[in-house]
Amino acid sequence: MNFSKKIGIDLGTANTLVYLAGEGIVLNEPTVVAVTAEEDRVVAVGKEAKEMLGRTPGNIVALRPLRDGVIANYTITEAMLSYFIDKACGKSRFFKPEVMVCIPSGVTQVERRAVLDATMAAGAKVAYLIDEPLAAAIGAKIPIAQAAGHMVVDIGGGSTEAAVISLGGVVVHNSVRVAGNKIDEAIANYTKKKFNLLIGERTSEEVKIEIANALVDERKSGDGKRMEIRGRDTVSGLPRTIELSEIQINEAILPVLMDIIQGVKGVLEQTPPELAADIIDKGIVMSGGTSQLLNFDKLMTQITGVPCHVAEDPLLCVVRGTGVALENIELYKRSISRK
Repeated sequence: MNFSKKIGIDLGTANTLVYLAGEGIVLNEPTVVAVTAEEDRVVAVGKEAKEMLGRTPGNIVALRPLRDGVIANYTITEAMLSYFIDKACGKSRFFKPEVMVCIPSGVTQVERRAVLDATMAAGAKVAYLIDEPLAAAIGAKIPIAQAAGHMVVDIGGGSTEAAVISLGGVVVHNSVRVAGNKIDEAIANYTKKKFNLLIGERTSEEVKIEIANALVDERKSGDGKRMEIRGRDTVSGLPRTIELSEIQINEAILPVLMDIIQGVKGVLEQTPPELAADIIDKGIVMSGGTSQLLNFDKLMTQITGVPCHVAEDPLLCVVRGTGVALENIELYKRSISRK
């Protein structure tokens, strides 16, 4: 009899989601850790640490241990994984859990090893890895076992994963390290250049969620939605408030969206003709938090010429897929690496 719990983790650059077999999604927290500056001791993880971003005193640093979808700080990632596993299983666990972690398909062997090692060190009995596009496809309920081409694009915080899947495996994939975080950066750079106003990470993320639009119809009168933001003036050094419009934000983020679409086109160009025909029939499925950007699917359809649609609950596709793969490990064992 197997007493150990099974946990699926979608280790994202922006958010980490945890799936507990038999219970579903039990955790959804920002991938942020606050540590003391001197001895690197973890002070807070997740929501509590995100509140501290850009607001910490000198002796505490709030940071994101993952950059562009891969581990940038090993020790802190291990501490964070340990925290999430404890929170999902309860601290007093008698049996170590089986853990499956989801990673971008474009990572190197060294980066894969780092995730496996960190998961084992965080208290797993067995660690499995599954590619993000595959997990997203399973979570979006795409019948991946068929001998037909399905294309999925997972746009998260740190990386965009585009892949064509057939017969339960990835045929062609491309990983671009441009996604939600780069959109936030583009907004911050725009306000700095155009208005000499410095804004923080959280403010630019709020602007993206509130008024960012991938397709702005300039024939309409007015500037669409507007939003007031506060920041620090780079010239006077004093706090200042400005108003931003939908059209201005579109101008700021369009180059980043085009980089993401370029990555998707790269996959379409390498797809075998038979599978390409299937994809034109079925369309491209978009998942991940950034795919919720207003009209992004329409912009992608316009440029690639292939119909695109956003999966339902795009944020949860990857973690759901990881959970399903973990509960039916025999079915997917070809596509999973383990330690």
